[in-house]
Amino acid sequence: MNNRDVLFGLHEVEGIGWKSIDKICKAGFLSEKAFDCKPEDWERIGLTPGMSTKLADVLTRDWVKLRRSIMESARVSMITVFDDRYPDLLRETPQPPWVLYYRGRVDLLQGPGIAMVGTRVPTAYGRKVGTVLAEELAASGLTVISGLARGIDSICHEAAVGQSGGTVAVMATGMDKIYPPENRELLGRISREGLVVTEYPIGTKSHPGLFPQRNRIIAGLALGTVVVEADSRSGSLITADAALEAGRDVFAVPGPITSPKSRGALELIKQGAALVTSAADIKAEYASFLPQSGNTPSNLEVNNEGYGGLCVEKNLTSDESRLYHILHQGPCSLDELLEKSGLDFGHLHSVLLSLIIKKAVTSLPGAVYKII
Repeated sequence: MNNRDVLFGLHEVEGIGWKSIDKICKAGFLSEKAFDCKPEDWERIGLTPGMSTKLADVLTRDWVKLRRSIMESARVSMITVFDDRYPDLLRETPQPPWVLYYRGRVDLLQGPGIAMVGTRVPTAYGRKVGTVLAEELAASGLTVISGLARGIDSICHEAAVGQSGGTVAVMATGMDKIYPPENRELLGRISREGLVVTEYPIGTKSHPGLFPQRNRIIAGLALGTVVVEADSRSGSLITADAALEAGRDVFAVPGPITSPKSRGALELIKQGAALVTSAADIKAEYASFLPQSGNTPSNLEVNNEGYGGLCVEKNLTSDESRLYHILHQGPCSLDELLEKSGLDFGHLHSVLLSLIIKKAVTSLPGAVYKII
């Protein structure tokens, strides 16, 4: 078994969290030798005695094969952080999921996405705004990403699922535990026409602590997050915080100052979130990511002059072009790019993310970047 299989096995063990797997990776135990480890071996790298004993008892080659069989029987596939198909934007976040389980169009993870979140009990205004924005954004080619929750999440999924950009639903449970249960039909349609993903293995039930973790994935998959309608204690604000932590844009839809459901969004606007009055406000920010009439799907052309036939992005901005030319000389670390480009850190990070999305640049371990 390779490191991908071992990672899957570790991820399937109940109670093993992101930090525990991180310790195992850093200790060099993500290999065949993991199956031969005794409790004291696991304790030596910082795992608790209880978890160390559990791993020594549970983690075997046969158990990994059994869990893989259960997953495949449920028509569920997976992507690990080691796979080329793992979304670049998500890989850039502080704690990218080690494994993503999915059903549906996995290609939607590679396109430009916009997260849309909000209250579970929206007003008529929130319902209308969510529907109109999600439908128009998805029709323009942006993939609408949300959490399948009641209210704004479900409204946005329903509006986007039939559009060209499609929709991605990020679950806070295992793929077999539908929550909320009334979204069973919607989930089925998204599985067929869009994409459903979760960080949690089959059998994982709904639990309050899982939802904030889910929210970081919603924000991490997207270029930006739109808060449609939310009160001051809404979980949607956790998604907005996760977006900021990952260096992504945050948008908010203003609402009546007399409505409790508008307090969270209005507070975000006061703190600097971009105010949204139409889908055009968001599309203008990501115009270079949207399909262009007459371009190939990748928006790339082969230039046989100057760079010896390298694929050069048609729609690079001046700053993107500057970084691309620097990286054409060879891979560079983030510090080297700061020095050579003259850009400040925040803007540099934004430009790099844009180049990654455009498939012009890729990131390597150690915050090193190179052209594709």
